[in-house]
Amino acid sequence: MALWARQVSRWRCLLQTAPAAGCPRRLRGRSSGTAQACRGFAPLALLPSRNDVLPWRLQACRHASVGSCSPPGSAKDGSFSSPESNLPSPVKQKQAKAETLPDLNAKILYEDWDDIPPSSALEEISEEEAVQIIAEPLLPLQSSTLRDYVDHSETLAKLVHLGVNLSQVEKRQKAGQLLLTLDFEKDIRKILLFLKDVGVEDNQLGSFLTKNPYILAEDLEALETRVAYLKSKKFGKAEIAQMVSRAPYLLLFSVERLDNRLGFFKNELGLSVKQTKDLVIRLPRLLTGKLEPVKENLQVCQIELGFQRTEIQQIAFKTPKILTASKKRLKQTFDYLHNIMGIPHHMLTRFPQVFNSKLLRIKERHMFLTFLGRAQYDPAQPSYISLDQLVSLPDEVFCTEIAKASIQDFEKFLKTL
Repeated sequence: MALWARQVSRWRCLLQTAPAAGCPRRLRGRSSGTAQACRGFAPLALLPSRNDVLPWRLQACRHASVGSCSPPGSAKDGSFSSPESNLPSPVKQKQAKAETLPDLNAKILYEDWDDIPPSSALEEISEEEAVQIIAEPLLPLQSSTLRDYVDHSETLAKLVHLGVNLSQVEKRQKAGQLLLTLDFEKDIRKILLFLKDVGVEDNQLGSFLTKNPYILAEDLEALETRVAYLKSKKFGKAEIAQMVSRAPYLLLFSVERLDNRLGFFKNELGLSVKQTKDLVIRLPRLLTGKLEPVKENLQVCQIELGFQRTEIQQIAFKTPKILTASKKRLKQTFDYLHNIMGIPHHMLTRFPQVFNSKLLRIKERHMFLTFLGRAQYDPAQPSYISLDQLVSLPDEVFCTEIAKASIQDFEKFLKTL
């Protein structure tokens, strides 16, 4: 069935290209009957013989002068005559001449028949041919993961090669949709070159973009303006590189917002310009985080913990993380240091890094020293132990140099707690 449909399609194509060759121009002005006969049979000269491809007989309708039509080629004796015998003699002569001409078009068409694709999408194929068909995977219209698009997106593939963690990026609001709309050469390459010029190392680009993919949609001129502002505030190139690497969202802030943040810490803590600059270099996320937790911690230190303004200034400058620490943790640590261990405010101001230590670590070491009779934190007394030594030294060093005991003794003591 498929072969028959393909042959019919080829004959139709052949017949559409043949009328001009089959019907001479000088016959067009004759009677309608003759012209119709020419138009009806001239293409037969271009068709292959009936023995090759036609399983049936082609019959023609002879037009009478009155316009009636009788069965083609039918004689009184019931025999069939050839279509050519029914034509008027002038037409026979012209057709004969046409048939003697070399038919180049037909030859070319015969040669190209094997190259014609199937005419119908419903053509039946064998199981062997069906197994050999390889279908490309469809791109999902929507997906909850960027993994489904990596094989179809050159941009995503190159970002993965840079070290971008797409599983983390897609957790950020609308970040996945953003990456799918960007062109690597047009949109992303210029941002990568900018970051490298700022000072972000090649091996840090993947981690940087994983944390802040939104920078890829920023205007390059705006980014350059923000870097120029930091330089105008006397931040060095290495300092800017450190700040941008440790606080990836920094360059998303406008110049006005950055200026307001610097002014806030300078005024609230009573710091000089140089001290403010040193503060944000050590903890650049102060410029990108929310200010409400900072304001609350400053009030906690002053009202609930009882520190003076100058003491708060020293604590914040030495240990900026206190400004963003959990209020609950800050109060619990202070309560144990001040009320249980008896550390006064001025000593806590001198060693504010103790607030960054885990409370459990402080408790275990203080209780071990108390058990050994060596819990002495007054610098005016012998065998003084500073808060810095209490929390910063590794367990082995703490046991041998501070507690004057072995690590095994310390471990046995912890098991008794």
